[in-house]
Amino acid sequence: QVQLVESGGGLVRAGGSLRLSCVASGRIFGFREMAWYRQAPGKERELVAVTGSSSTTDYADSVKDRFTISIDNAKKTTYLQMNGLKPEDTAGYYCNGLIETSLDGETWTGWGQGTQVTVSS
Repeated sequence: QVQLVESGGGLVRAGGSLRLSCVASGRIFGFREMAWYRQAPGKERELVAVTGSSSTTDYADSVKDRFTISIDNAKKTTYLQMNGLKPEDTAGYYCNGLIETSLDGETWTGWGQGTQVTVSS
């Protein structure tokens, strides 16, 4: 079984930065796709950033040029570097993974428990 644990959230002023981490543990052979989502109170969960084994990345328009997603395969950790934070970035941030769990191509997909980001104006 695979587990994802996020950390790095907190309270920051507008214009500040945070780096979120998502550490994967368990039987892991590779990261096929890793993503960060966020959900604000009363709103649906939305995709923020995604990256895959090909190292391509994609971002929501609202965070382009401010956020950067990356994977450190050796540390089994996915990062979300968030710069130029705005009050509208306030949300719970969740890590989602599609992870290879065997050499035969078996995969696991699931969510972490989330980390709260609050941006004050």
